[in-house]
Amino acid sequence: MKARVYVMPKTGVLDPQGKAIGHALEGLGFAGVHDVRAGKVIELDLAEADPAQAKQIAEDMARKLLANTVIESFRVEIV
Repeated sequence: MKARVYVMPKTGVLDPQGKAIGHALEGLGFAGVHDVRAGKVIELDLAEADPAQAKQIAEDMARKLLANTVIESFRVEIV
């Protein structure tokens, strides 16, 4: 079963990568971009067949390793 873990900086946490992307977009002539937040997507291929159990396993992985829960939030999607 495939799972996707979306990790993003929490609101209020400085995001230098997002800020750099925003400035680069402005420099390329893209007006009207007010805020850019950069995150990551992690795709997992799990052996678990039960969707609810697979989601729980992926959430445990995110809490323990994939996301720094002090400064990042995450969500898990089973696909």
